[in-house]
Amino acid sequence: MSARREALREPEKVALHARDVVFDWAGLPLRWIPGEAFASHLVNVMHVLLPEGERWFVKTFTEVLPMIKDERLREEVLGFIGQEGMHASAHQGVADYFDAHGLDTTDMVGEIEHVFNRLLGDRDLTGAQAEEWLVEKVALIAGIEHITAFLGHWILNSPALDEAGADSRMLDLLRWHGAEEVEHRHVAFELYDHLDGRYVRRMRAYGLAVFGIFYLWIRSVRHLIENDPTLEDRDLPVVRSWMSGARRGILPGIGGLVIPILRYAKPTYHPRQEGSTSQAVAYLATSPAALAADGR
Repeated sequence: MSARREALREPEKVALHARDVVFDWAGLPLRWIPGEAFASHLVNVMHVLLPEGERWFVKTFTEVLPMIKDERLREEVLGFIGQEGMHASAHQGVADYFDAHGLDTTDMVGEIEHVFNRLLGDRDLTGAQAEEWLVEKVALIAGIEHITAFLGHWILNSPALDEAGADSRMLDLLRWHGAEEVEHRHVAFELYDHLDGRYVRRMRAYGLAVFGIFYLWIRSVRHLIENDPTLEDRDLPVVRSWMSGARRGILPGIGGLVIPILRYAKPTYHPRQEGSTSQAVAYLATSPAALAADGR
């Protein structure tokens, strides 16, 4: 069945709302997939990289709100802002836990803060120039959100992590986050389309997003491995370790990354073709953290 026909079975609209999740990380191993140092830390990069990035998302979209002329889109952007704020908070909790247990992320976080606060900051622009810079940042966020959406789809379909004995709290965090990324995967893209929509600009921003994320990801995983106080052998080859994890299904493989990246390049692409809203909503209906949040 084609992605287009499958998309017709999806819910037309889901009201986006933030879930006030809380996680208790007491006793969490720094390497939470037993015997898998590289795979654990490759995923742990999210806790270092995402909080500052998602706070930047929230700031950018809040500043864009006055430029939105469509009330339905405005409501979805507000829901997106709420969800991204909770994602930042949840991942910050893990980063703080790591810092408290000897895995110092200070230097890496400093580099990431420089990227989002200085390189992608306000630049003291005003008027039409400030609006153009905001639209450029929205295009960049739309590209990043495409990456988080297909990674969210992957984590929702990763039984090998359960079979490997991965910590259930961490899996719930990742799958709650991944489900919400799939749930709101269309918002940044449609916001960019509403404000500008030019294909060349969209793809230029996407190229920067792909390069920037993978550059920071590789630097961050090396930093975590080198600074893990519980790890004796820190000489873990990145490519070979990644391929090994992908073969066993505990990490996404090259095809699982390259094919969605190429899919975004289609002029007719829309994020609703990525992942399944129904699957995301179904997970959120069973997620221990989401259920606890909804019950409070």
